[in-house]
Amino acid sequence: MGKLRVMSGKEVCSILKQHGFIEIRRKGSHIAMQKKDSAGTVTIPVPDHVEIRPGTLQAIIRQSGIPRSEFES
Repeated sequence: MGKLRVMSGKEVCSILKQHGFIEIRRKGSHIAMQKKDSAGTVTIPVPDHVEIRPGTLQAIIRQSGIPRSEFES
């Protein structure tokens, strides 16, 4: 497993958009990204910060189901 790179909220949202997520709302410093499929709906809050903390990024990766390699350096 590679090391997670330092990412901003905008970078994370762009990766999520490439995998079928859409922005459903923006409130304060968070962006809600959502993906609907036959299995159900996945909604992920993404902090719109310059630098997302590693634990938060790991939670986003786990919830989204996107391979970790997309977020590694």
